[in-house]
Amino acid sequence: MPQLMSIQWFPGHMAKTRRIIKANLQKVDAVIEVLDARIPCSSRNPEMDLLLKGKPRFVALNKSDIADENITKKWENYLKNKNLKAISLDSRSGKGLQKIKPAAEEVLREELARRAKRGMSGMAIRLMVVGIPNVGKSSLINRLCGSRCAKVEDRPGVTRGTQWVNAGGNLEILDTPGILWPKFEDPHCAERLAFTGAIKDDILDIEALAARMLEYLNVNYNKILEERYSLKETSSLEPAELLELFAVKRGMVQKGGLPDTLRAAIHIIDEFRAGKTGRISLESPEDFLAEGRQ
Repeated sequence: MPQLMSIQWFPGHMAKTRRIIKANLQKVDAVIEVLDARIPCSSRNPEMDLLLKGKPRFVALNKSDIADENITKKWENYLKNKNLKAISLDSRSGKGLQKIKPAAEEVLREELARRAKRGMSGMAIRLMVVGIPNVGKSSLINRLCGSRCAKVEDRPGVTRGTQWVNAGGNLEILDTPGILWPKFEDPHCAERLAFTGAIKDDILDIEALAARMLEYLNVNYNKILEERYSLKETSSLEPAELLELFAVKRGMVQKGGLPDTLRAAIHIIDEFRAGKTGRISLESPEDFLAEGRQ
């Protein structure tokens, strides 16, 4: 069985992002913390609480269209019980974006009431968007401003500086580069970040990663293996065997009849990241608590 990965990755621009957030925090009224709905725990930077220093914020569970809907609802309730406002949305289609302004107004209720008393009700609400690489911050901002005002690529770390955009009406958004943290002490967290593309593929063992993905699907979403990949009676198979079987089923065979597991692995990971595999969540609040976090 493949081992959980030990991953260390902290490019220099991540340290720069910390400085950018600190320098601009006083310029905004509240913060939108964008998480990947498939991995709300693993995609949440544990340093953010300290960095934001009590600034009003709410959580946007992005990519909810490709996450397990029932598990996303559990996360919304979990975060609510932690006194964190959470909304689910899909920045690619725009579904759920109408929740952003009401959520901002909710977390800024007291500040907006003070402004109203001073006759400043029309003053802009300024929000900072933060989150780790590849959670969809730029796609979210592009949708909000109605044009491609923030660069979007399906790889981590392409937003290098800050930029203000108008999101309509009196809503203004400050984009920031994605920020990871210096050390992934939890191998489960690191692996889930690798699954979703938050960590550069060139430092990963893609075949081991794909085998782990198939193992997870075999246990938690076996119906997907049957319906999408025609893999049946797989309960007794090891992850490496699942990867080989997938390669054979898809006709990915090298000379001599050997399964082309590298090609198969790339296909599996690419399909998952694009949401083609199905609505899949990689962690639930129950998993989160079972791993000793809260």
